[in-house]
Amino acid sequence: MKKVQNKKKKAQLPFRLNILFFIVFLLFAVLIIQLGIVQILNGEAFQTEIEKTTKDITKIPVPRGEIYDRNYNVIAKNKPMYAITYTPPKGVQAKDRLEVAQKLAEYIDMFKKDPEEKKKQLKKITERDKKEYWYLLNEKEALKKLPLEEAKEMDNSEQYNEILERITKEEYDQITEQDKEIILIKKELDRAYSLTPQIVKSEEVTPEEYARVAEHLAELPGINATTDWVREYPYDVTFRNIIGKITTEKAGLPAENIDYYLAKGYSRNDRVGDTGLEKEYEDFLRGRKEQVQYTMSNSGVILDSDVVVPGESGKDVILTVDMEFQDKVDEVLRQELKNAVKNGAERHLRDALAVVMNPNTGEVLAVSGQSFTDAKQNEIMDTSYKVLHEAHRPGSAVKGATILSGYESGIITPGHTEFDTPMKIAGTPTKGSWKDLGYVNDLDALRMSSNVYMFYIALKMGGEYNYQFEKKVRFNPAAFTQMRNYFKQFGLGVETGIDFPYESTGYVGPKPGAGLLMDYAIGQYDTFTAMQLAQYVSTIANGGYRVQPHFLKEVRNPSTGLEDFGTVYKTANTQVLNKIVMDDKYIKRVQEGFRQVFQEPGGTAYNYFRGTNFKVAGKTGTAQNEVYNDKGKLVAKTVNLTMVAYAPYDNPEIAVAVIVPNLDETSSSPINHNITRGILDAYFSLKEDRAKDDMKQDEDKQTNQVDQEEQDSQNDQENE
Repeated sequence: MKKVQNKKKKAQLPFRLNILFFIVFLLFAVLIIQLGIVQILNGEAFQTEIEKTTKDITKIPVPRGEIYDRNYNVIAKNKPMYAITYTPPKGVQAKDRLEVAQKLAEYIDMFKKDPEEKKKQLKKITERDKKEYWYLLNEKEALKKLPLEEAKEMDNSEQYNEILERITKEEYDQITEQDKEIILIKKELDRAYSLTPQIVKSEEVTPEEYARVAEHLAELPGINATTDWVREYPYDVTFRNIIGKITTEKAGLPAENIDYYLAKGYSRNDRVGDTGLEKEYEDFLRGRKEQVQYTMSNSGVILDSDVVVPGESGKDVILTVDMEFQDKVDEVLRQELKNAVKNGAERHLRDALAVVMNPNTGEVLAVSGQSFTDAKQNEIMDTSYKVLHEAHRPGSAVKGATILSGYESGIITPGHTEFDTPMKIAGTPTKGSWKDLGYVNDLDALRMSSNVYMFYIALKMGGEYNYQFEKKVRFNPAAFTQMRNYFKQFGLGVETGIDFPYESTGYVGPKPGAGLLMDYAIGQYDTFTAMQLAQYVSTIANGGYRVQPHFLKEVRNPSTGLEDFGTVYKTANTQVLNKIVMDDKYIKRVQEGFRQVFQEPGGTAYNYFRGTNFKVAGKTGTAQNEVYNDKGKLVAKTVNLTMVAYAPYDNPEIAVAVIVPNLDETSSSPINHNITRGILDAYFSLKEDRAKDDMKQDEDKQTNQVDQEEQDSQNDQENE
């Protein structure tokens, strides 16, 4: 019986296998038939659909590079912050954006916390914004406002605008504050470009908002919870005028240069350096955007994405400025402005300007502009840009250039003397020095600031070698060009070449004349900036080389995170713009005259600088000036006080230029002396303190090393 049963089981097994194989065969047959249908019947249609997909590349912003001073103290850095962004696909419609805005309003608060700021936000919601919002919510009703007969005569844009016109105030005034919040969100979404991230909210994004949005991204197409950055300035307003600004994400690219930026690969809503060094070094600071390639269907749905160019943060810019020293220079100017107006005599004094640079390398160590905010002189604000933007009559500070012009033109030679007494050309006012100085040579003329000596140089350059009191003089107008060309060799009347988006070259007097050239020779005609004066005195200090002043010290690649700074990408080297074309002995002669101004009795700066540990050389200056009102009417006659200096005179490492315009004509304030003295005191005191700190650090290292060696020795003995 058992044998019969085994035979039946053996007979059933092949039968079942045959059924299984037959089923598999049928499945393969169905699959092959389906593949045939796809390939043969629908292949062309599917291929057409595939070809409709597009590939687009979007560029995602990266953090901007940071800015540091010469000692690697950060001046402008990025402060990270939560951000909600929107990256729309291609072909997204207004209705779609409204739906996203409505959803997003459930998770974020778009209104500012400050009531006044909230009012400003609400004021930005225009009548058109409200009408468009009502239109989207009531599209069927809105379309009924324009009969088909009228619509036929219009294009789509005209139809839309006409419908908006017919939406009444009663209709759109029904929107609530919640609706207004949705409108604000939608306005941000509307600003977004296809496949380009647009910040919806970055200020005041709370951790709770960030978490809520991140949790609901699936229902918020295009929305992302990410991080953004905003510029932060650890030194507050100090040096901010020179650092400059960047545009906001809302402002985007500057309208006047939009084509330039677009050609360089920027997006319209990118933030860029708009002023100052942020603008000057935009190419370094901007970084390299991450480029993502999206594959999309013809309906705009993103099918795939791939990073084709990795992003890289902006490079860090290291400046030549010493921020600790900069703070001290600012304080000197602020304090001296306050001191000058204590007695109430300085009615028109507003500004004090100073530039400090290394005369050998052109490195700018500090620039300061401090200004009263109004005529009441109650509050002082930082206006450092004025050292580059505003030019003033420099007075006698430029007499070094006049003497050198006389040498080079052959008018005078070292030791040449003139008799200093008032001069008068027929039909012109009498001109003279601050007092009758008698016989003076070139060094005396610099030490005691003789105007008359400079007048003779000007007249002789114009062709008058036989001047007589109250007589007409011969004058060749070409002498103006000749003397100005000499001055330009020092940077006076031309661009200094400073690495900054804008600098003034000053006013050039239009009229030639013997009397006017005499004025020019003593700094009473053309105007110059504080930066030009700094370059001029540096050229004399270093032996006749006009070096280009510069704020940039070096550029570093982004840090990899393993160190504080990346590798050096670029170093700013000293650039010599020109060498003064004259015998070196002439430069040395003027250097001696400048030394006597500060260090010999009778020198115009002697009483303010004697007894200092640092030996100074330079030149003082006073220039008559006029103040006019907005209508061009003369309000007052004032004076500009100036000074150029360098120290130590025999091995200069610092050059200073100071301009204080529009003191009262009867002013007795020595503000130009006090500011220069204060700056030099600050520089050499800081240098001494740092040297002591370095010495102490070295001593501490040696002490620690000895202690470690003793500890190691003791441990060895214990082990033995």
